[in-house]
Amino acid sequence: MKTLTPRLRSLSSKQSLLQHHVQQLPIGATAALSSHITTTATTTSGTTRPFSVLNRPPPNYPGHVPLTGLERAALAVGSGVVSFFDPYRHDMIAALGEATASPYFIERLRRAMLSSRTGRRILRDRPRITSASLDLPRLRALPANTVGGTYVAWLDREGVSPDTRDGVRYIDDAECAYVMQRYRESHDFYHALTGLPVVREGEVALKAFEFANTLLPMTGLSLLAIATMKPAERGRFWSIYGPWAVRNGLRSDEVINVYWEEEMETDVDALRARLGIETPPDLRDIRKRERAEKKRLKEAAAAQAVAS
Repeated sequence: MKTLTPRLRSLSSKQSLLQHHVQQLPIGATAALSSHITTTATTTSGTTRPFSVLNRPPPNYPGHVPLTGLERAALAVGSGVVSFFDPYRHDMIAALGEATASPYFIERLRRAMLSSRTGRRILRDRPRITSASLDLPRLRALPANTVGGTYVAWLDREGVSPDTRDGVRYIDDAECAYVMQRYRESHDFYHALTGLPVVREGEVALKAFEFANTLLPMTGLSLLAIATMKPAERGRFWSIYGPWAVRNGLRSDEVINVYWEEEMETDVDALRARLGIETPPDLRDIRKRERAEKKRLKEAAAAQAVAS
């Protein structure tokens, strides 16, 4: 016992010193170190306890659910299958996005933000996009040609609320989790900027644009929904909206770096020009004219049948 006491004192001293140095590290480094320590915890026998469902590390941020590699793969496959058959399961689409974004793709998007002065400010401030934070009544009072006026008009026309975005749960790094949350909450601004509606055809076109711009795998996997669209819709995608999405997504600036909260009074056409985004043909107008033409042909055929 006497020989063990000095060792215990030495261990306690080293632990205090380590805690002191950890407290001096930047927040991001502290989180990374804490994550490393918790995922490689050492038992009294000197062996490490690997991360498993029976030895899950503590969450790195509120709502975080640490996953093993097997769990992440199962989540990706399961959410992908459900999303394909039911594209309105936004919770499954969100889970698919998180399960497939780590580790490389969300890190690439984070690096894109760190390479931009505006992106770095967004990461520092971590603003959230909600109806309260945006003050929608104020946006409705803005001129129609402003970013805020265009955005709120699109929300009202499509019956969409900015408060419906799920929180990120399955990305381990806290800052990368915020990057995914920012992408998710900015999605409706991309809709407003391009004018694409929330119908399946419009969502697929926007996902193609996002894939070319962000490289997030979920946006690319969403293009499988092309197989479920009607022949006329598929034809429009391949001839109009697919080429538009690839061209604009590749050439435009990283849209994740737009500080939307500071652009509300900006002329929307000026922002499009700054980002390098051209608006595609009005999809709702095309669909409306198509329905009118089908109705006209149906009525003409019925009239001809009566006359004969």
